[in-house]
Amino acid sequence: MSKSNAAENDFQAYLFDGTRPSWDGAAQLFITLHTADPGEAGDQSTSEATYTGYGRLAVNRPGGFDVVGNVASLAAQLAFGERTDAGATQTVSHVGIGVAANGATKLLHSYALNSPINVDQNDSPYIPAAAFTVTED
Repeated sequence: MSKSNAAENDFQAYLFDGTRPSWDGAAQLFITLHTADPGEAGDQSTSEATYTGYGRLAVNRPGGFDVVGNVASLAAQLAFGERTDAGATQTVSHVGIGVAANGATKLLHSYALNSPINVDQNDSPYIPAAAFTVTED
């Protein structure tokens, strides 16, 4: 799990200057699929999946995550849209957590999947709740 540079900057500004991040109080966060590591300098659109049928998934705050101590995990499995085009296989290797439903917007966290997901026509990739955790240490 990697916190983005943008999220690190937001945290520093909040902690030391009292500047609340723009996403503070947002009702939802958005989960993204990526075909490569978006990196700490990336945004939600960096290497984002592009297959026909894909869309970012909204997760409610609170309620969409279970938080125990320094670990947050999904409260339920996430199922992404079914791929409807017949193009080449798109391999998803990373998942991100961001602040918007679309666009090149702020990515807060990203992580590599234990096993990449090959998305072919008629596939609906999903992330099991137990496989999605964010740990702060």
